Amino acid sequence: MTDSTFDHTARRTLRRTLRSHYLGLLALAFTLFNSARLVSYLPTLWAIHAHGDSSQHSLWTWFCWFGANLTMAAWLLEHNGHRCDRVVALNLGNALMCAATMVLIVHYRIGAAA
Repeated sequence: MTDSTFDHTARRTLRRTLRSHYLGLLALAFTLFNSARLVSYLPTLWAIHAHGDSSQHSLWTWFCWFGANLTMAAWLLEHNGHRCDRVVALNLGNALMCAATMVLIVHYRIGAAA
């Protein structure tokens, strides 16, 4: 084995190792921030419920976020061999939290109209 072949092999191994570490950190950051995102819906839900007023919240915006999260989960499921991994589950969780917010908004708007 020549020195240049060794250098090339060592560089390729180093690149693979660095990429592997990067992908692991990226997956960890994604999971951490998206899990925190799921919890971040709770203050909005609590504020709407505590005040009994949803007029400051856009139903259209929450519907768009719901649709974006739901269709992203479906798209990922289709492109992932119909396997539900953490990315699909997190998008479904976000869609569920958006749906819960929409239900609360509608509940207080119907209640306020009655």
